[in-house]
Amino acid sequence: MKRFWQIWVGLFLMTTPLWSQVDNSPPQPGQTVVAPDNTQDTHDDLMQAPPPVSGQTYPTAFASEERSNYLRGGVVFTSAYTDNAVGPVNGAPVSDISYSVAPTVALDETTPRLHSILTYAPGFTFYQRESSLNQADQNAAIDFHLRLSPHVTLSAKDTFQKTSSVFNQPDALATDAVSGGTQAANFSVIAPIADLLRNAGNVGLNYQFGLNSMLGASGTFSNLHYPNPAQVPGLYDSSSQGGSVFYSHRLSQMHYLGATYQYQRLVAYPTEGLSETQTHAVIFFYTLMPSSRFSVSFFGGPQYSNTVQPPAAPLQPQMPAARAWTPAAGASVGWQGHLTSLALSYSHIISGGGGLIGAVHLDSATLSLRQQITKYLSGSLGGGYAQNDLIGGLLVAGESTNGHTFSGTASLQQQLGPRLNLQLGYSRIHQDYSDVAVLATTPNTNREFVSFSYQFSRPIGR
Repeated sequence: MKRFWQIWVGLFLMTTPLWSQVDNSPPQPGQTVVAPDNTQDTHDDLMQAPPPVSGQTYPTAFASEERSNYLRGGVVFTSAYTDNAVGPVNGAPVSDISYSVAPTVALDETTPRLHSILTYAPGFTFYQRESSLNQADQNAAIDFHLRLSPHVTLSAKDTFQKTSSVFNQPDALATDAVSGGTQAANFSVIAPIADLLRNAGNVGLNYQFGLNSMLGASGTFSNLHYPNPAQVPGLYDSSSQGGSVFYSHRLSQMHYLGATYQYQRLVAYPTEGLSETQTHAVIFFYTLMPSSRFSVSFFGGPQYSNTVQPPAAPLQPQMPAARAWTPAAGASVGWQGHLTSLALSYSHIISGGGGLIGAVHLDSATLSLRQQITKYLSGSLGGGYAQNDLIGGLLVAGESTNGHTFSGTASLQQQLGPRLNLQLGYSRIHQDYSDVAVLATTPNTNREFVSFSYQFSRPIGR
C-alpha cells in the first residue's frame, strides 16, 4: 500500500507542471478528457470506455456542481444516536450517542492531459457512554486520468479506510458508490462496530486504435483486514486480485458493443488455512450512451470457478475442489442532470465474500439518488441489497454462511450560508447471517444523525 501511494503521488507531482491548466468538468467513468491543444482530435472521434469495463464508479454530483481546478476543504461535526452502538451485551443491543469531527481536504485539478482528484479526510469519534470505543479514523483516495497520447489514456483509482465503525466516514452510506462493472470489491457484509482496514483500487490503460475501435486492459485489487478478530466472530480477513482485457466497438455515436475476458483470485483467511477461488469469464456488453452524462449498459456471459477450501477440522485431509460454470449478468444506469443525479446497478456474479469464509455467488443491487429540491435544500437517497451464497458451502461442515444485507440512508441538506450546511438523516442496516456470530445476535442497526459542515473552495492555477 505504501509503495502504491509513493508511485502515484510521484507520477502526479511529475506530470502536474507539464501542461497549462484549463477549467473542465470531470469525465464520466472511462471518458477521455478532451485536450484543447493543436491535435486534430474532435469530440466525435474520441471513444469512451463503457461502464462495464471502465473500472470507474458513476459520479454523484449534479452537472451544475461540477467544477475543477479547485482546492476544497472543510470540517463536519456530527452527533448521532445509534441503537446498536457497541454490539450485543447479554444478548441485546446497546444504544449510545456519539460525537464526531471530520476535517476534509481535496485537490481537484484538470490540465489538457491530466485530471486528478486527491482527497484526505481523517476523523475523530467520541462516545457518550462507552468511551473505550473512542477512535481516530482515516479516509484517503486518489483518482486520475492521464492522456499519454491523443488516443491512449491511463486511469487509476485507490481508496483506503481505517475505521472502527462503518458510520465513521464522510457521508457514510449516504450515496453508495455505484459501479457498472463486474469486478468491484464486495464490502456488503457489515460489522457495524469493529476495527477494520479496507483498501481497493484499479489501474487501466485504454487505446483507441481506430475511429470506432478500442482495446483496454486493467488490474484490480482489494484487501479487508480486521485487526482484532475477537470483535468479529464468524468473519475473516479477505483479499482479491483480478485482471481483464476488453475490445469495444462503436456502432454509432451512441451505441457500443464489446467483449471482455476477466480473471479473479478471491482469497479468504479463516482460522485454519485459506479458502481460494479462481474465476475465468468471457463477458459481452452493450452500452447506449447518448451523452457523456447519461448511459445504459447490459452485460452477460459464462463464468467458470475453481474453489479450494481448508479442511473442515484440523488434521483432516484437504477438501475436494468445487468446480462449476455459472452465468454472469447485470445492468446499470447513470444520469447526471442539472439538478438531479441518479445511478442504479444490478449484477449476478462470483465475487469475494467480503468477510465470509469464502467466495460467493453475489446478487447485488445499488442505488444512489440526489435531488435539488429548492435553491437551498437538497435530498439524497442511497442504499444497497446483497445476497451472498457461499461457493462450495456444502464442503464446509457445520457452517452455512449464506445470507443477505440491506443498507440505506435518507437525508436532507439545508444550505444555511455560502459555506455552512445542516444535514439531517436516518440510516438502517439489516443483515441475516445465522452462522456469523457477530451479526446473528444483533442483525439490525438504526441511526439518526444531525451534522453541521463548514466548507470552502479556492481556485488554483488562475
